[in-house]
Amino acid sequence: MNRSEILYALRKTPNVSVLIVGGGINGIGAFRDLAINGVDVLLVERGDFCSGASAASSHMAHGGIRYLENGEFRLVREAVRERNLMLQNAPHLVRPLPTAVPIFKWFSGLLNAPLKFFGLLDKPSERGSLVIKIGLMLYDAFTGKQRTVPQHAFLSRVKALAKWNKLSKEIVNTAVYYDGAILNPERLGVELLLDAEAESTNARALNYVSMVGGSEDTIILRDELTDESYDVHPKLVINAAGPWIDSSNKKLGLSTHFIGGTKGSHIVVNHPELRAALGDHEFFFENDDGRIVLIFPLYDKVLIGTSDIPVDHPDDVQCTEEEVDYFLTLTRRIFPDVKLSRDHIVFRFSGVRPLPRSTAKTVSQISRDHSIEVLSGDWTNLTFPVYSLVGGKWTSFRAFGEQVTDKALAQLGSTRKRDTRSLPIGGGRGYPRDAEATQRQIESLSAWTGVSRERVKTLFERYGTRAEAVATYMNGGTDFLITSLPDYSLREVAYLAQHEKIAHLDDFLLRRSMLAMLGRVTREMVDELANALGNALGWDAAKKEAEAARTLSILADRHGVVLPKEHRDDVSGVAQGPAKVKDEAGGRIASR
Repeated sequence: MNRSEILYALRKTPNVSVLIVGGGINGIGAFRDLAINGVDVLLVERGDFCSGASAASSHMAHGGIRYLENGEFRLVREAVRERNLMLQNAPHLVRPLPTAVPIFKWFSGLLNAPLKFFGLLDKPSERGSLVIKIGLMLYDAFTGKQRTVPQHAFLSRVKALAKWNKLSKEIVNTAVYYDGAILNPERLGVELLLDAEAESTNARALNYVSMVGGSEDTIILRDELTDESYDVHPKLVINAAGPWIDSSNKKLGLSTHFIGGTKGSHIVVNHPELRAALGDHEFFFENDDGRIVLIFPLYDKVLIGTSDIPVDHPDDVQCTEEEVDYFLTLTRRIFPDVKLSRDHIVFRFSGVRPLPRSTAKTVSQISRDHSIEVLSGDWTNLTFPVYSLVGGKWTSFRAFGEQVTDKALAQLGSTRKRDTRSLPIGGGRGYPRDAEATQRQIESLSAWTGVSRERVKTLFERYGTRAEAVATYMNGGTDFLITSLPDYSLREVAYLAQHEKIAHLDDFLLRRSMLAMLGRVTREMVDELANALGNALGWDAAKKEAEAARTLSILADRHGVVLPKEHRDDVSGVAQGPAKVKDEAGGRIASR
C-alpha cells in the first residue's frame, strides 16, 4: 500500500497489535521481524526513515573490539556474529573491510588493561602492540565457525611503510584485522522496510507521522505532511525513538530517564591523495589520550570520525569546529605528509547515540549493549505496555529486533514462526557470489529489459538484485539521463519516488542515495531533481520551489554544504530530449 492507502485504512480500522514509534534501525529491525511472523504492526517515524541517530553512523558493521576492555564479551560475541550475518545477507551493501591499526608503542597499556577490565581505572591510555595483539586474538576467537573474514595479522614497520608509503615513520608496526563496511546504511534501512511490507499486508510503515500523545487505550498520531490527526488503539507500543525515547514516553504521561546519549560527528573529505594513501583499508587509530579516530574509504571520498561527547539534548546537534580540528589533527599524525584542511571537507554530520544513562566517569566506560525497558501496569494509566529500546547499533539491529519480537510475541500470546538469521535483505536476495556470475546477471538483465549494459551495471552496484525492478520500470517509457546527474535517469528517479516512500527532495539526496554525503550536489542538480521528483509525485511549481529551498537550507544548516547559485541558460529543470542527455553510447536510454 502507498501512503494514502495506509492512512485511509488506518482511519477505517484504528486497531493495531503493535505500534512502533521511531523509524531508525532499531525500530525497523523489530518491524521486519514482527512482520515475517504475521503480526499486525504499524511503524511511524516523525521524519524520514533513518534520518536521526541512524543517519550518523560510521558506516561500519563491526564487532566492537574496544568493548573487550570493558569486559562486554557477550556484546562482542553477538556483534561479531551479526557482522558475519550482514555480510551474508546484504552483500550488495555490506562488504568486508580490512582495517589497519598503526601502532606507535610496544608495551603501552599493558598494566592498565586489566585494571580497566575490573573497573579499577578510568584514565584513558594509548594501547601498545602487545595489548592490541591480545585483543585481536580474542576478537578472532569470537568468530568461531562463522568465519567470513580473514584472521588478524601484524605487519612489521618496514612492511607497513612499504604498503602505505604516506604512513607516519614513527610507527613500530601495524595490525590488520577485518570488519564490515556498510556502503549506504540508510538505503539498507529502507530495503528492510520494503521487505517487511512485501512479506505481509499487515505490516505498514509511515514516515513523517509523529506520536503527539496518548492515554488509556489510545495513541494520537499526526501526519506531518497534512497536519491531520489519527487515533490508533494498540495492544503494545514499542518506543524505538532512540535519543528521544524519554521525550516520547513523556507524551504518554510516563516520566523516564533511560537515555544518556553521546554525540558522534564525522566529516567527509575530497582528497585524492589521502584516498589513495588508504587503498582499500580503513585506518583505526587511537590517540595517546585514549580517544580514537577512524579514516574510512567511502567510494572516492574519505570519511573521518568520530567523536564521543555527552549531550543532554539530541535536537540539532552539529559537527563543531573543535571536532573538525580534532579529526584533522589526528589524521595528520597518521599521514603527516598529506596536507589536509577544511577546504577539503564536502560534508559533515552529527548524531546522538541512544546509550543508557550512566554514572561512568568516562564515555568509553558507558555500555554499548542494548536492553528493553518495560513500562506497564495501572500506574501508567495505559491499557497497553510500552517497551523502550535502549542502546543498540547498526551491527546488532537484527539480534535486537529478534529479542524485541520474542518478547512482543509472548505478550500477544503468540509464538515465533520464522527467524531472520538467514533472511536476505533487499537487493541481497539472489545476489551473485563472484564477478563472473555478476557479469552474466548484468548481461541477462540488459538483454531482457533493453537498458544498456553500462546502465544496468550502475543499477546493480546501487541496488543489488533490486536493479531488475528498477530497470524494468525504466524500460516502461521513454527515459533520459538527467543533465546535472548523468548517472541517473528520469525514470530511475521516478521509480524511487513512487516505490521507496520519498516525501521530500532531501529524502532522495541524503538517504535514498549517497549524492549529498559524497559532495556531488549542485544548485542545478537540486533544481532538476526537484522537478523530476515533483513530476513523479504530483508537485506543482510552488511545491517544487519550496522543496529546493528546504533542501538547500538542510544542507547548509546541518551539513555545512553551501551551494552557490549557478547561471544556466536552460532553467526548465530537467532536460527534455536526447539533444541534452546522452549515455555512453551517445543516445537515449531505455526508450521504446
